[in-house]
Amino acid sequence: MISHSYHSASAQIRCSPLPEIGLARSRATEPARIDFLERGKLLDLGLGRGMPASRIVASAPPSSDADRTPTVFIVDNDMAARESLADLIRISGWRAEAFGSAFGFLERPHISVPSCVVLDLRLPDLSGLELQRRIKAERSEMPVIFLTGYSDVPIAVQAMKAGAAEFFMKPFDDEELLTAIGRALEASRTGLEHEAELLALRRRHESLSGREQEVLALVVTGLLNKQVGFELGISEITVKAHRGRVMRKMEANSLADLIAMATKLSLRPPFRSNRLCA
Repeated sequence: MISHSYHSASAQIRCSPLPEIGLARSRATEPARIDFLERGKLLDLGLGRGMPASRIVASAPPSSDADRTPTVFIVDNDMAARESLADLIRISGWRAEAFGSAFGFLERPHISVPSCVVLDLRLPDLSGLELQRRIKAERSEMPVIFLTGYSDVPIAVQAMKAGAAEFFMKPFDDEELLTAIGRALEASRTGLEHEAELLALRRRHESLSGREQEVLALVVTGLLNKQVGFELGISEITVKAHRGRVMRKMEANSLADLIAMATKLSLRPPFRSNRLCA
């Protein structure tokens, strides 16, 4: 791997070059790497990667768990750089997939596991900023970490404004990059959980009849059953019956639960009468 000293958009340059660490590590560099891994038990950030370093270096994740392992995608046209980075990421207990172009990455099917992209700013097909825009549009739960060998402050500012998690200058420090990757994977995990929760809510809402959806949208505005009945032209008893079915199908324990669900679904009342709005 390229020797690494760290510089990001939000930190000062640290001039502490390390020995070359490549796919075939020399005996001179191995003690420093193991010392770093053992010192922190490899960035235990709630992603199941907190094993002792000796176990991580000695063995890969079990094949049965491979599809659920947090994944780091590397997009860099420098083959030596991306292979070295992939090696570092795998030693850190995560899964790594490397691509030499933006389109190569975009052709990779989407996966529903915590993931992030370590992205070179200059690529042979799309620019790093353009790929960032596509990732944000199509895979919003996937944070982007930029790497670049060029000092370009305006582009760094654009990347950060567009939502980049970090922006590193090459050469960089391994520990700082791994810490940033850990934070990005945790953010991705949170995003995936939110999407799964929202999808489940949408499915419950779709299971409601049209009338039940109308009752739900009005009940969460604070209207009484009598007022909801007036709005819909049905009796208060009928509203109560619909409301009970809504509570059951939406798996809500209280009106507060329903209101929270409606907020997440961005529900709006189907209509309001002139009398009640006056």
